[in-house]
Amino acid sequence: MNYTTLLFDVKDHVAHITLNRPEALNAINREWAWDLMHAILQCDEDPAVRAVVISGAGSHFCAGGDLKSFTSQGKDLPIHIKEVTTYLHAAISRMVRMKAPVVAAVQGYAVGAGMSLALACDFVLAARSARFSVAYTRVGLTPDGSMSYFLPRTVGLKRAIELTLSNRMLTAEEAFGLGIVTRVVAGEELLTQASQLALQLASGPSKSFGAAKRLMQMGWNQTLETQMEEESRTIADIARTEDTQEGIAAFVAKRTPKYKGE
Repeated sequence: MNYTTLLFDVKDHVAHITLNRPEALNAINREWAWDLMHAILQCDEDPAVRAVVISGAGSHFCAGGDLKSFTSQGKDLPIHIKEVTTYLHAAISRMVRMKAPVVAAVQGYAVGAGMSLALACDFVLAARSARFSVAYTRVGLTPDGSMSYFLPRTVGLKRAIELTLSNRMLTAEEAFGLGIVTRVVAGEELLTQASQLALQLASGPSKSFGAAKRLMQMGWNQTLETQMEEESRTIADIARTEDTQEGIAAFVAKRTPKYKGE
């Protein structure tokens, strides 16, 4: 598929999605949201994709919504925003639920929906230059892109409200301290470390990863007993897979497992 606002490539079972509007700090417009939705669908449907890296072209990850494109909408702005968020939310919903782990490689700004996208990823590697801000209420808007779902669950409700209403800018180290960032790395090592992590994940038991992700996500809203029943059913189901049988056999034989994603 041809994309106009991002670059897409698959190598060694890792899909690399590069947000590619550097002249606009990779800000989100309708085409961007549409492209991301289809790129994530492509990752979800391709069995060869076993991990994903999302990064931004240029010096920044994503500066949120493209407010310049908003100003040209006039009275049609509400319906325009609904269209953009429909595509963006479809992308994030599918990304969160697919088996392949997703690594965000963040440099420069990850603000507004750019921060939302990073929060929705499974791993966030941040260059020391990375800066995070909720940003929406600074221009009189409200959060989208899963921000109001993931931020309180990541940092706690009171801190989430404070970050949302103050719009204060977080350094990479501050974001790490709050649990928003998985690892802070030197800027020149960001893409290398993100790719290395993705390659490591791509060589693992993909079905197990996907099932484990699902358990962690659903556990927020379940009772203890319901969640433990889900755990029991899931671990029994995953025991039927070739990769689980290979993993157990390799452990017993004291050798390195060879996972096929099956």
